[in-house]
Amino acid sequence: MTKHRLKEVLIAALFTAGTLGFSAAAVQATALDSILAVGESKNDAARNSQLKIDRLADETRDLLSDYKTVTKQVDGLKVYNTRLQRQIDNQVARIATIEENIDNSTVIARQMTPLVIRMLDGLETFVELDVPFEEKERLKRVQDLRSSLDRADVSVAEKFRAVLEAYNIELQYGRGIDTYRGSIDIDGNEREVDFLQVGRIALAYQTTDGALSGAWDNTTRSWVELPSGDYNSAIRKGIRIAKKQASFELLKMPIAAPEAN
Repeated sequence: MTKHRLKEVLIAALFTAGTLGFSAAAVQATALDSILAVGESKNDAARNSQLKIDRLADETRDLLSDYKTVTKQVDGLKVYNTRLQRQIDNQVARIATIEENIDNSTVIARQMTPLVIRMLDGLETFVELDVPFEEKERLKRVQDLRSSLDRADVSVAEKFRAVLEAYNIELQYGRGIDTYRGSIDIDGNEREVDFLQVGRIALAYQTTDGALSGAWDNTTRSWVELPSGDYNSAIRKGIRIAKKQASFELLKMPIAAPEAN
């Protein structure tokens, strides 16, 4: 009986010890799981933090790149605006000058018209007193210019330009040699002649048959017949030179001597 009871007690003790051992192991396993879970949570938090850091770094890098791009654009715009402002200032100054010229245009126009008239009067007098080469053509040019003064469709500036061009044509007459055909009264007979103009220093003629020659005397305002033996060949040669049929050479021409004042 006693042995049977001791055996039961021993079995109960062993069962209790096993139960306590199992409970301790279970507690240790639970603690280990908690530790592992905390570690995993920390790792997850670290990974999330690294991802945030990487994202912020990328955003910062992009923002820095955008900032540099915008800064360059701002610098370019500053240079452009500075140059544009200079252009605007120049245009404003030019506008002011144009407005001033517009204000003075009426006064200038009133002054130019009398000037053009005086220039035409002077040009007409000059042609009438000059050596009479191509006189009809030259006087007609003056008359055409005078007729244009009353035209409303021609500006004052254009009228002034045309008069200056006429003056330039007269200037060119004194710088070359020319020949043209015309007619002249010789001893009451109208004869066809070749005129030879040497600048403004000599104007001579020769009949088409080469028999008669003469020269203009601007002092007496008349034609003077020349000795055929002295000037016929020279005038004929000059006519050929003017027609570009002969090369230039010295010519013996009737030229009026200058008079002392």
